[in-house]
Amino acid sequence: MTNTVTTDAPKTDTSKRPGYGQLLRTPGVWSYLIPGFLARQPFAMLTIGIVLLVQHTTGSYGSAGIVAAVTGVSMALFAPQSGKLADRFGQRAVLIPGVLVHAASVSALTALALADAPLWALFVAAVPAGASVPQVGPMVRARWAAKLEGSPLMSTAAAFESVTDEFTFVVGPVLATALCTGVHPAAGLIAEATLTLAGGLFFAAQRGTQPVPSRRAGGAKVKHVSALAIPGVRVLAVAFLGIGSVFGGMQVSLTAFAQEAGNPGINGLLYGIFAGGNMLAGIVCGTIAWKIGPRRRLMAGYVGLTLVASGLWAVHSVPLLAGLGLLVGLCIAPALITGYTMVETLVPATARTEAFTWLTGAVAFGQAMAVTVAGRLTDAHGSSAGFLVPLGGMVLALAVLVVLRSRLLPQSSGRVAARGVGHRVPVTVD
Repeated sequence: MTNTVTTDAPKTDTSKRPGYGQLLRTPGVWSYLIPGFLARQPFAMLTIGIVLLVQHTTGSYGSAGIVAAVTGVSMALFAPQSGKLADRFGQRAVLIPGVLVHAASVSALTALALADAPLWALFVAAVPAGASVPQVGPMVRARWAAKLEGSPLMSTAAAFESVTDEFTFVVGPVLATALCTGVHPAAGLIAEATLTLAGGLFFAAQRGTQPVPSRRAGGAKVKHVSALAIPGVRVLAVAFLGIGSVFGGMQVSLTAFAQEAGNPGINGLLYGIFAGGNMLAGIVCGTIAWKIGPRRRLMAGYVGLTLVASGLWAVHSVPLLAGLGLLVGLCIAPALITGYTMVETLVPATARTEAFTWLTGAVAFGQAMAVTVAGRLTDAHGSSAGFLVPLGGMVLALAVLVVLRSRLLPQSSGRVAARGVGHRVPVTVD
């Protein structure tokens, strides 16, 4: 099904087939791309850094998983509020205090773990550490959405952002693992806090490209609509919990698998291969002029990911696990990219940063739950049991998508009212 909605004239040339070259020639984007790239690099280091440090100090994957889960749950709960504040008051106003609190909280968590503090003390420190994780990825996506309003390049931008995110999941876990195993168990978290502070302040300094805060858009008072009030956003958030379960389950289970294989250092390589597959698929997705609607692409991505994840628990060889991990990564990117792309058609401009943070927070929450469950299963039954967690999460997410897929259709009238009358662009929604 194809709907035609009224939108403002695109801000970039769309006469050619959408592609990365055309996307990166969009005026003004490099002013936030490079700072945004640097600022999000530490993101993938946090969970694995906590798991490696706490497991080292306590000797338990279960305890390490719970501390990491507290951080993830805290981020999932507070990230949307951060996004809402960024939509209303501007990204810089939220980002600067956030990175300062994050650096201090991670430092406190590291010191407590090294001092063999009780588990409850680690929980206390983990809450602000997660709550203050800077939402740089959603902020960059919101800048793309503002720049490419109504343009077919938006799907390419979503693919580009997925590739950028996944590059961090290639570099981050490998770097954190190398620092924790080769330098000091706390080195991964220390590096994460330092890079977050420096990168976050650099990105916050790029004020010229941030979306206009809704409280002063057009010089008039703007009614703020919560992104979570939109049914499609709620469905996507629940579906993204499944993808989070893949990330969390893979992190813990790959770490345990490497320990069982007698080669802990291979953990970073295995996770890097998994994330590399995700990045490769993201690159390819951004070069395709899709004729299949986003709902069908989303369903196909979830079906493929569920099928591939079903074989993880049965693999006991490093080369086979690396190959299957690569396939899992290849299946994640299409689903993530499609979900983020759908936000542009489902959500008005005044709530997009919040919408993106709901999705990012859902991934973090799913990851946190998966880390906890996989940690418990791994302690009791080994890494094979931990690999059942990604499969369980994806089965539940796929079931939600099948039942509630009708809610992923955009509300055309709301979009027209939000954007005004102007250039007509066909939007494929099925």
